[in-house]
Amino acid sequence: MLGDDLHAALGASVPSDHSRQTLADDYIPRLATSSAEVLDLGCGTGDSVDQFRAVNPSISWLGVDVESSPEVARRTRTDAEFRTFDGVRLPTENSTFGAVFCKQVLEHVTNPGPLVGDVARVLRPGGLFAGSTSQLEPYHSLSVGNPTPYGVKLLLEGAGLELLELRPGIDGLALVLHRVFGMRAFTRRWWSRESPLNRAVEAYRRVGRLDAARANAAKLVVCGQFAFLARRPV
Repeated sequence: MLGDDLHAALGASVPSDHSRQTLADDYIPRLATSSAEVLDLGCGTGDSVDQFRAVNPSISWLGVDVESSPEVARRTRTDAEFRTFDGVRLPTENSTFGAVFCKQVLEHVTNPGPLVGDVARVLRPGGLFAGSTSQLEPYHSLSVGNPTPYGVKLLLEGAGLELLELRPGIDGLALVLHRVFGMRAFTRRWWSRESPLNRAVEAYRRVGRLDAARANAAKLVVCGQFAFLARRPV
């Protein structure tokens, strides 16, 4: 079946609890309750601070991004701490954060290995690194590369992090159509509900009585974006 080869390569990091379409935002409650200090890597306009504060009003949130980011240029808020950096070395000390959040950033990084290695440096032992990135997404906002789920596994493990799970997000066809049709409201809805190819996989799963892990693996093969969760070993 579609995805069986990827499933074999990813192993236990393909979740078996459910096969729902996932956003990086879905990890925010876990991050906000697991740590009092969180770093948003590639924070852009800084909108995630509201989501973290909704879960934990006393959380210490730091937003970091490169100065030339188009999203940074649109930032207007002044109610949170922001820092710029060179795209590799995070502006904080070793083992400072219990959680790092990184939503749709890695596809904009020319050489993500050193950056993810620095994420491991600033995380405390047992700290969580969660976010999402693109696979089959058209060019957008100075994107330079789209890693596969297996590529992200190698990237995280190469930095000394333990990959916990990979979950499929919106499918690749939906993202292509979103761009072709000019990013209209009727295509934006696919982020908040199952996108077309994901619905097709779910229908096949029900008919074929497949488990959630095999459905997740199939969706990961054709996903436009996918979410990840990793941990710095204790």
